[in-house]
Amino acid sequence: MAGSLLPLLAVLLSAWPAVGDPEGPAHVDGAPPSKIAVVGAGIGGSATAHFLRQHFGPEVQVDVFEKGEVGGRLATVTVNHNDYESGGSIIHSLNLHMQDFVKQLGLKYRRSVAGKTAVFNGKEMILEETDWYLLDLFRLWWRYGISFIRLQMWVEEIMEKFMRIYKYQAHGYAFSSVEELLDSLGGSGFINMTRRPLSESLLELGVSQRFIDEVIAPVMRVNYGQNVSIPAFIGAVSLAGAQNNLWAVEGGNKLVCSGLLKIANANLLQAQVNAISPIQLGETLQYQLSFTTAAGTGSELYDIVVLATPLQPSVGSGVQFQGFTPPFDELPGNYHNTVATIVHGYLNTSFFGFPDPRLFPFASILTTESPDLFFNSVASVCPVNISAGFRRKQPQEAGVYKVFSPQPLDKSQLKMLFRSYYSVQVTEWQPYSHYGSSQGLPPVELHPSLYYLNGIEWAGSAMEMSSVAAKNIALLAYHRWNRQTDMVDQRDLMHRIKTEL
Repeated sequence: MAGSLLPLLAVLLSAWPAVGDPEGPAHVDGAPPSKIAVVGAGIGGSATAHFLRQHFGPEVQVDVFEKGEVGGRLATVTVNHNDYESGGSIIHSLNLHMQDFVKQLGLKYRRSVAGKTAVFNGKEMILEETDWYLLDLFRLWWRYGISFIRLQMWVEEIMEKFMRIYKYQAHGYAFSSVEELLDSLGGSGFINMTRRPLSESLLELGVSQRFIDEVIAPVMRVNYGQNVSIPAFIGAVSLAGAQNNLWAVEGGNKLVCSGLLKIANANLLQAQVNAISPIQLGETLQYQLSFTTAAGTGSELYDIVVLATPLQPSVGSGVQFQGFTPPFDELPGNYHNTVATIVHGYLNTSFFGFPDPRLFPFASILTTESPDLFFNSVASVCPVNISAGFRRKQPQEAGVYKVFSPQPLDKSQLKMLFRSYYSVQVTEWQPYSHYGSSQGLPPVELHPSLYYLNGIEWAGSAMEMSSVAAKNIALLAYHRWNRQTDMVDQRDLMHRIKTEL
């Protein structure tokens, strides 16, 4: 998730079928897999390696293939001798897997630095955070009535149901599809939320159109770069991240990925996986991975393979599936393009109606949907290492800013936003799915013992969603391998867990 509304909004808070028989051939009784491959070393892949090690034990060889940098969409850039998050930057306090990772790895929470937020419509600030919580609350009520209370109750109800996943996973239960997982948490209501536009759901809830346009839309623009037509479940995930109980990792969120690979004792291979082929020898099914490293090409056989990288054509994973019956290749759908521009310079506060930068009180500017606006947000950002004496730069000083936009900023646009600047670093991401209200959810099981992690992103994209999917796949792979069908896709799990206790 890209950004946060900080304290301003703290008061608010056609499916794709699986291929083949997921059960697969029987294994020698009690024999663990010899080798497992994970393709991708982002948060999903590194968490999968960690959970696979937990469930399969120390003897299994876990190879992790990564063609780029460990961390994937968790990444930093260096500006003026300091590192700044250019990818996923915030984590919610209820993200229990991420919290547990940080604790296990001995990492620290980054010290938060206060800063006020405003919403800009291209002409003026229409919503401004103040230093007084009660005044902010009164302003929201005066402008939007009880819309923000209805929204808060809705998001809290969804989060309460979603939190059930931690109990299910702690008891070892797994799900063979994203639909099964969502159904276990919120029944058909959660699945329907992946198919209905957010705006439609909120209007039905009694949230005003004005509130949707001026508050909800800016959150969607900063977090997913998209509008309020995205599915309601994804919108709820995004709105949960608009609270002020957010955190990040000291030194950079990507440290979680490298740390998980280390404690998993995973074998990291800097390689591009080119092809995956099933190899059937009698009763035994394995997968041959062909790959390219700096030293040349190679291939290895694996008992279990987890793909923790997007397989949509817009991303271009480079992985080909050869020899599968029925044949399949890339999955439908597209990833959304967004641009993160890190600028070291002087913000042009006049653009936002403040000719004197000393009177500009905001650290973050979100935007409404307007044809005149070429950016989604601009925010003063802090380095990933924050010393005890650190203070946020004032607008009249040269600071480091992150601008999210749908397209790279040209020089004239940079000149509009900044009076002058020392450096500009551009990162073009495809960090989340391009959401459509009618699309289905990709399969988790592509073939026996061949799993796809990134399908969870089509229900909601966040570090914790990938971590939940990683734990689910590790459990699912373990139960499938050991034919423990009573631990997969079970109904009425809350009742079952209570009776187990």
